[in-house]
Amino acid sequence: MTSTVPNAVEHADPQLPPITMFGPDFPYAYDDYLAHPAGLGQIPATEHGTEVAVVGGGLSGIVAAYELMKMGLKPVVYEADRIGGRLRTVGFEGCDASLTAEMGAMRFPPSSTALQHYIDLVGLETKPFPNPLAEATPSTVVDLKGETHYARTIDDLPQVYRDVADAWTACLEEGARFSEMNRAIRQRDVRRIREIWSELVEKLDNQTFYGFLCASEAFRSFRHREIFGQVGFGTGGWDTDFPNSILEILRVVYTEADDHHRGIVGGSQQLPLRLWERRPEKIVHWPHGTSLKSLHPDGAPRPAVTRLHRTAGNRITVTDAGGDIRTYRAVIFTAQSWMLLSKIRCDEELFPIDHWTAIERTHYMESSKLFVPVDRPFWLDKDDNGRDVMSMTLTDRMTRGTYLLDDGPDRPAVICLSYTWCDDSLKWLPLSAEERMEVMLASLSEIYPNVDIRKHIIGNPVTISWENEPYFMGAFKANLPGHYRYQRRLFTHFMQDRLPEDKRGVFLAGDDISWTAGWAEGAVQTALNAVWGVMHHLGGSTDPSNPGPGDVFDEIAPVELPED
Repeated sequence: MTSTVPNAVEHADPQLPPITMFGPDFPYAYDDYLAHPAGLGQIPATEHGTEVAVVGGGLSGIVAAYELMKMGLKPVVYEADRIGGRLRTVGFEGCDASLTAEMGAMRFPPSSTALQHYIDLVGLETKPFPNPLAEATPSTVVDLKGETHYARTIDDLPQVYRDVADAWTACLEEGARFSEMNRAIRQRDVRRIREIWSELVEKLDNQTFYGFLCASEAFRSFRHREIFGQVGFGTGGWDTDFPNSILEILRVVYTEADDHHRGIVGGSQQLPLRLWERRPEKIVHWPHGTSLKSLHPDGAPRPAVTRLHRTAGNRITVTDAGGDIRTYRAVIFTAQSWMLLSKIRCDEELFPIDHWTAIERTHYMESSKLFVPVDRPFWLDKDDNGRDVMSMTLTDRMTRGTYLLDDGPDRPAVICLSYTWCDDSLKWLPLSAEERMEVMLASLSEIYPNVDIRKHIIGNPVTISWENEPYFMGAFKANLPGHYRYQRRLFTHFMQDRLPEDKRGVFLAGDDISWTAGWAEGAVQTALNAVWGVMHHLGGSTDPSNPGPGDVFDEIAPVELPED
């Protein structure tokens, strides 16, 4: 048992292949596409060296730029802040450089197979992440309504928690055909995936996560729904997701994105940074030893984009914060899409009006974290009962989730004192890092009255509220009920043969374009869609033995719901 409430892994047939983020909306095997020796495609030699703007230096933008470079194009990356986006790893002032905090993405499921391709490519290591009751987690404490329970497995918790686990399993089976879908995804059975998902999209698009629970006989008890919201499954409590579309949650549990997580040793931001500097062995047009860094003057991206507009010949003209104006035949936009509404002056002609509506309707989740460095993993000390003096903690107090992160018993360590979402995140917004820490320490002292956390702290806290970050305005996209049609427009935007000629050339990618938003895998998948779109736009094609996402689009296109 690896999570507070069991999920897909408890239902899986061990004789089936491992799970991957293969659908359900767009069941395309991105991992196979990346691994194929024929590569992602090629462009005509007459287009070699053509500049393509890539707006945003997060994971999606850097992956897209890296693959465009390999094809012989010249990506020009624009970045307003720093390479990495929501893969942001920071240190602690005055502390050992090995002590880091993951301000954004910090845990990655093995079902993120396209992401894993790039992790392996740049030689990064991963290790198990200490989620609630995971095998890598020494112990977990659940503290609800002033009652504290210590556990190593779910069997150590009171019976009501196992009842909630059973209720979630039954709810998924009766309301979402869970076992059938999980098996179809493992078998990469596109026909079956589409059959099941088409029925569920039509049935559940207008349903909230909470409404889905309430509609289940298994969750008729409010107490069970409350505990489920506060403790949740896999990553902890999910009550902050209760207003979101149940389709968002099903995408997570079908692909086991909520379990068996791993962290990147040394920090996740290394991935885009290493891709930025990597010199691919197989590269077209450019001399051996070329990297994204070497293609940019001074080895740095261009500054923030301040304006995007169309010019003669269906070109896209980009103005940056330095006043430089350049015109391109193709642009990949990977930054948070709300930037197109606020920070960047845009012509309405960039996109069809229904795409602008979808961008405006995009719903983002708030999220905040606070980390402190400590002298050692003191939580492994034992109390008089032989228990860990402190544990990974889930609570209904302000902190909600506390994670303990170490690299060995004799080394300095890090505590994520609090990780919160949505309304819980907004409660922290007016407070400084020091004020947040004081409230968190006070909450944890109620759970661990005999533990002096403060005496182990060796540096200042670091914190983030993603909704307050000027180039993000939120942590990640999460569809509300009724938003499926909007998301479909954004995800399928890379198929531009269906658009008028004067609406082509700008390709959307990134987390909020993805069907698996909130997971780095979605950023990678949409980057690859955009790369295919640019290649096709410039007259290129894939090898027949390795069709790209656009080549098979009509076979696996997302369900299209009626508009009337």
